[in-house]
Formats: sequence, structure tokens, C-alpha cells
Amino acid sequence: MLDHLIRGARVVDGSGGPAFIGDVGIRDGRIAVVGAVTEEARTSEDASGLVLAPGFVDPHTHYDAQLFWDPYATPSLNHGVTTVAGGNCGFTLAPLNPARPEDADYTRRMMSKVEGMSLVALEEGAPWSWHTFGEYLDALEGRIAVNAGFMVGHCALRRYVMGPDAVGGQPTDEQLAQMVALLDEAMAAGAWGLSTTQSSTHSDGDGKPVASRHAGPAELLALSRAVGEREGTQIEAIVAGCLDQFSDDEIDLFVEMSAAAGRPLNWNVLTIDAAVPERVPRQLAASERARKAGGRIVALTMPILTPMNMSLGTFCALNLIPGWGEVLGLPVPQRIERLRDPAVRAEMLRRADSKEAGVFRRLADFGRYVIGDTYSAENEGLTGRVVRDIAAERGQELFECIVEICANDLMRTVLWPMPTDNDPDSWTLRQETWRHEDVLLGGSDAGAHLDRMCGAPYTTRFLGDCLRGRGLVTLEQAVKMLTDDPAQLFGLRGRGRIAEGFHADLVLFDPERIDAGKATLVHDLPGDSPRLDSKAIGVTAVWVNGVESIRDDVVTGAVPGKVLRSGRDTRTVSTK
Repeated sequence: MLDHLIRGARVVDGSGGPAFIGDVGIRDGRIAVVGAVTEEARTSEDASGLVLAPGFVDPHTHYDAQLFWDPYATPSLNHGVTTVAGGNCGFTLAPLNPARPEDADYTRRMMSKVEGMSLVALEEGAPWSWHTFGEYLDALEGRIAVNAGFMVGHCALRRYVMGPDAVGGQPTDEQLAQMVALLDEAMAAGAWGLSTTQSSTHSDGDGKPVASRHAGPAELLALSRAVGEREGTQIEAIVAGCLDQFSDDEIDLFVEMSAAAGRPLNWNVLTIDAAVPERVPRQLAASERARKAGGRIVALTMPILTPMNMSLGTFCALNLIPGWGEVLGLPVPQRIERLRDPAVRAEMLRRADSKEAGVFRRLADFGRYVIGDTYSAENEGLTGRVVRDIAAERGQELFECIVEICANDLMRTVLWPMPTDNDPDSWTLRQETWRHEDVLLGGSDAGAHLDRMCGAPYTTRFLGDCLRGRGLVTLEQAVKMLTDDPAQLFGLRGRGRIAEGFHADLVLFDPERIDAGKATLVHDLPGDSPRLDSKAIGVTAVWVNGVESIRDDVVTGAVPGKVLRSGRDTRTVSTK
């Protein structure tokens, strides 16, 4: 007898092949039968008019901490994501050296700064009961509603072995050997591989470059070779050029790391903008060179424009514009004083428009900003208005206008920058770029930057756009891009398709309604900390390992997710 039968759905199986009307039966957590099913089932439902797809796979998240207080990985699970990849960008909560209890506090402050996680939530919401990476994975086992796999972060490896010297120092030969052994131990326990960052935007809680930024090529290649010694592993890496265009040295490093490991290396995130036509070919040149050298480099890119919440009062992407962090990091009274100085504003704008600002240049188009929440009588009636219109009424320069509005609110004003790459040419370029064999949809950063952006709903918003919007790809192709493609990159065993014997990770949705709601600020983290959330629209149900986990955008309370461990749950994806 089947556990559950879904009857008469429009099945889009993840292969890219044509959809078909059929039944899908679930038994013991797996897909038991696909087609015309006559076998009896304990429960069943009529899915006529609905689409049944494999559960979506998000290849780039930071749910490492959130899963402890939110086992449902909301809102990703609501939007059909049944498998998440965590431990990205070189940042993980493990391993922690038992001889230095203070390393846990350092890690929490680093995660708060670099990934925009609430420090209170990190302190109160996770048990911090582990030292080894295996113990961290064990702490999640049996208590999560999604399937989750994790890279091991380079920063944690360095900190464990080198202590405070990890920031600024170079390892001795013995220390490097210890790092390699520690990485191997983590992968033996189930880590998916190595993640690392060399990005100039990544600083720790003390404002210093994070540990992995101090690593030289020899260290990175030694760790990469270790990745190649274990089954079912990967590399994820970030460099400064990920934000705009790679340097020759960065391409060389990526190619050498992937070739040394004999494993795919993925990076985040490829920004596609027709106003910068040279970016895509430059970024994908790394993939072409890797293929020739026996490696593989995969670019992650988002299929939607992710709404971002900015502020002159709290750390956000504006702080990452060269020269801006020094001003925006001042105490509020001094910050306001400096920002009101025309000479200071002029220098900030000059730096924002410079080549070194990279992709952050587009954040300085202040006329396109929309005013969000305000907090003072002086700003009453400004919410929802465009800065260009307000500045014109007041006879002010655009940045001057924003500064005065924010100063009235003591820098608490919420700012919404409208995207500059929402034009037809940029969408055409995206459509072309998605066809590249080394481009993968993803890069949500879900679980990070919680009060600043909400990338988790990219799955439902993309499907809605394919079905009722721009229609850049077919439904069948869109589902494949969200399911089988990432499953194949990570070598996930028995996931990513609707096929007999596969794990029953499934999403049932209404093609006439599938979409994501507007991002709204909620206060539901430990310590009443805020985050942006988005409701799923048109998602009827989500099953994880055959267990109903979402019904009509509400979690059921079940926690059927698995910690996916390398080798056991992932196969090796060779670059050869």
C-alpha cells in the first residue's frame, strides 16, 4: 500500500522533457510509482489542474545557524525548496577549537558582520555545543525539515589551527598540514568540501579582513587537493572579482584550484546587466579556461531581481562602496555631521562612481531610490515616494536629499533602491547567459543579510515569470534549472527528479497563481530581531522525503529533512 497518492497532476519531472498528466505514489519516503496508479493508498488527493515538480535545490544559502531556531528554513521551504547547500563563502560555525572557548564568540561576531545575521539570534538561537564539524552536523540531524548539506569554511579551519594569528598570519608547514587534516576529518564526517573567500568586502567583527583572505595560493591549492581525495565533494569560492570582473590572477587561481581537486568550483554571483556588456564574457572566460585545464568553474546567477533594503544607519551594501564604510561607521551624530558636508558627499560620490566600486557603482543612482519606512514628523508622507521627485521639489541634489531625509530620522530611514538592470536588453542577455553549460540558477544567500534582502523566493517568482510574465524559458526548462541542474552539480543521489526510486521531495503548485509575495519586515528571530519575509503564492503542498511539510504556505511541524553527507548522499562529479 502507498503512503500517499497524488492523482491527476501535470507532472514536470525535472528532466526537461514534456510535462504529462499522471499519478505519483509515495512509499517509505521515496517515489514508488509514476504514471497511471491503481494501487491503494492510505491518503490521496486530487491534483487536477496543478503542477507537480521535484523539490527545488538552492545551491547557495547560509542557513547554518537559522536551522537551529527555524528547522523549516523559512521562507525557502514555503517556496518549494527542499534541499539547501550551506557553509558557503568560507564561513561555518564549525570546527571550533576546544582549547579556545572564545572562538565561538569570535565566530558569532564575524557571522553577524559579514553575513548580516542577528548577533542576539546567533547567541540565543543556537546551542554551540560542538567542536568538530561532525558534531555540528550531528546537532542538526533529526531536527530539520529540509535536506541540508554543508561545505566547511576556510575561515573556521584557519581559526582552529592558527587562533588569532589566522587574521594576518601565514601558516607554518605543520599548521598547513593540520588544516588539511582538519578539512579531511570534516569531509569524512560529511562536509561537502571546501568554501573560501578572498573578497575585499568580507571583514570580521573587528573590522579586519577575514582569515581566509590572508591565505596564499599554495595554501588554497593544498586544501583543494585534499578535497579531491574524498568522494562526493566540491569547492565554493569567492574573490573580489565576483562582484564585477575577474582579474587574470583570480581566473588563474580558480582554474588551478578546480584542476587540483578534480572537482567543480562554483562562485557567486554573476550579475547580468546590458549596460556592462563586457562583464558576462569576462566572467565566463574562467569557465572556458577551466575546461581546457581539466577543471570546471560554475557561475551562480539569480533569475530574478532581488529587492534590497538599504539604510544609512545600519551596515548594508552601501558600506561596501570604497571609502563609504569610514563615514557610515561613525557614531550617528558625527555621521550626520560628515554627510552634511558637501565636500564629503562629493568625495563619496566620486568613489562610488570609480572603477574600484565595481558592481556597487549602481547603488549610487540615488534618484531611483524609493523611501521606505520613516520615523519623524518631518518625513511624514514620504514613504513610497521616489527620491528624484522629492529632490526636484526641494531644489536639492539627489544624495543631499537622501541625507536630509535620513538625518531627520536619525539615520533609521529605510531606503529601497530600484534596480538599474530591469530593461529588456538585460533580460535578453540573461536568457542567453542561462544557456551556458557552466551557468546555474541560484545565489539566494537565504539565511543571511536577513533584514536587508530576501532572495529565498527566487524559485516561485521565477516560475511565475516563466508562466505569466516574460516567458524566457518553458516551464519544463525552468523546473529543470531549479531541480536537476543543481542536483547534478552537487552529485545528489536520488534527488532532483520525479522518477521511481528517487526520494520523494516534491512541490505541488497552481500554475495560474505561482508567485512570491512582497518582502515585508517581521520580528520573529530570537531576541525579537527583524528579518525580511515573503509569502509563497500558489504553493499547495511541499513534501520532503515523502512527508508533507508545507500545506497552503503553512508549515505542518514535521521535520523529515536529512543532513546530506558527502559520499553517502553525494557522488563525485568529476571534471575530467
